[in-house]
Amino acid sequence: MRVSENVSLRPYNTFGIDAIARYFASFHSREQLETLLLDPKWATMPRIILGGGSNILLTKDFDGIVLKNEIKGIRSVREDEHHVYVQAGAGENWHQFVQDCIAKGLGGLENLSLIPGNVGASPMQNIGAYGVEIKDTFEQLEAFHLQDREVHVFNKEACEFGYRESVFKHRYKEQFAILHVTYRLSKHPTFNTSYGAIEQELERMGVKELSIRAISQAVINIRSSKLPNPAEIGNAGSFFKNPEVTAETYESLQLAFPNIVAYPLPNGHFKLAAGWLIEQAGWKGYRDGDAGVHERQALVLVNYGRAEGEQIVELSWKIVDSVKEKFGVVLEGEVNIV
Repeated sequence: MRVSENVSLRPYNTFGIDAIARYFASFHSREQLETLLLDPKWATMPRIILGGGSNILLTKDFDGIVLKNEIKGIRSVREDEHHVYVQAGAGENWHQFVQDCIAKGLGGLENLSLIPGNVGASPMQNIGAYGVEIKDTFEQLEAFHLQDREVHVFNKEACEFGYRESVFKHRYKEQFAILHVTYRLSKHPTFNTSYGAIEQELERMGVKELSIRAISQAVINIRSSKLPNPAEIGNAGSFFKNPEVTAETYESLQLAFPNIVAYPLPNGHFKLAAGWLIEQAGWKGYRDGDAGVHERQALVLVNYGRAEGEQIVELSWKIVDSVKEKFGVVLEGEVNIV
C-alpha cells in the first residue's frame, strides 16, 4: 500500500472541491486497513474514511490521512424460496451494483437507480428515493472498528435506521469503516411505481409490461432530467432533508400557502418538500460566483467550477435563514461537512 503526501481531493468528492489531504491511501481489504492503522505513524493521526465522496463537503485542507475504501466484490451468500441475499463490497459503485442485481432478475433496489456514491454509504445514509429506502432490503453489514480493530456485524435493528439516518451518522460517527453490506433481494419482485413521476414516465416510455428494468430506466430518466451530473457540475445531490412537521403545523402552512407540497407520514405528521420551500423562497437558479442553487432543482447546491467549500456552506446558511423566515420551518442538512 502506498501512502501519498499532499494529495488533491478534487477527484474524490462529487462537489469537486480542491482540498488537500496531507496523506492519502487506498485500502482493498480489512487486512490492508488494519495494517495502515497499526503503523504508529498513522495510528493517532486524524483520519477520514472516504467512499464515493458523494455526500461530503470539504471546507478546508485535511491535516491527517484520508483512507479511500476500495473493497470490491459482489456475491450471493444464500437464498431461500423468495429471496437471494447478495453481499457487496463497500467500495462498489452503487448504481453499477443496482444494475448488476437487475441483470440477475433480483428486485428491491430498482427505485434507487442512479444515486451517486458507493455501496458503503447506502446504510450510513439509509439512502432513499421514489418510495424506497435501503432499510426495506437491508439484511446486515460488516464494519471494522477503527479503535478495537475488530469486525462487528450490524443487523437492521442495530443500525437504527431513520429518515436519511443511521447509528453511523451520530453515535458511531467516524468509529467504523463499513466493509461489506448484504441485501435481501426478491426473486419475485413487487413493483413500486406510485411515488413521484414514475407512472407518467413509464407511460411516456411506452412500457406495456412492468419489470424491474423498466422501473430502473424510468428512474434514471427522471433523475437525469432533474438532477445535474456530478461529472459536469459539482454537487452532492440533495443538500437538505425534507423537513417533518406536525399535522397542526402543516394545516397552518397550507392555509397560508395553499400550493405547499407535502406527503403524509404513518405517524400522522407530514413531510414537506424542501425543494419547494427553497424555490418559493426565491433561491432556485441563484448563483454567487461559482457557488449556486441548481436551475432545475432547488434542493441541489452546486459548484460551477472553482467554488470553495466555505462558500457553499455560507450559501446553505442563507437558504436555511430565508426558509425559516418565510415558513417558520428549519431545514436540516443532509451532506457531511468536513
